[in-house]
Amino acid sequence: MEATVGDTTTSSDPKPQVIYRCKKCRRIVASEEYIISHERGMGQKRFKWNKRSDELDMQPLECSSIFVEPLKWMQSVDEGCVGDKLLCLGCKARLGSFNWAGMQCNCGTWINPAFQLHKSRIDECHI
Repeated sequence: MEATVGDTTTSSDPKPQVIYRCKKCRRIVASEEYIISHERGMGQKRFKWNKRSDELDMQPLECSSIFVEPLKWMQSVDEGCVGDKLLCLGCKARLGSFNWAGMQCNCGTWINPAFQLHKSRIDECHI
């Protein structure tokens, strides 16, 4: 990454590391390197027509979840389930869900396979 005019970062500056923790027990559940990025879809236009609202189509949607690669702490993944809840190892709080066949993000993009962590259940921490 090269510095541009007005940019204070240079190629020698380390990028801040982001980790995600369970909100309930503060256990680390993911880090930035395991996040699967996706382009934002067309929002509700991607969902079934009877669930759409013209009022909401005008507002850009921010993704309410992050999608990660399968991680060791995800017990139900190791058990061979096709889809299930993702529970925190520490406190057993529900952090999200997974499905090998895929899921649709609230922004409209289809993620396949999907290991979804809800942003409302995790804290984003910058180290």
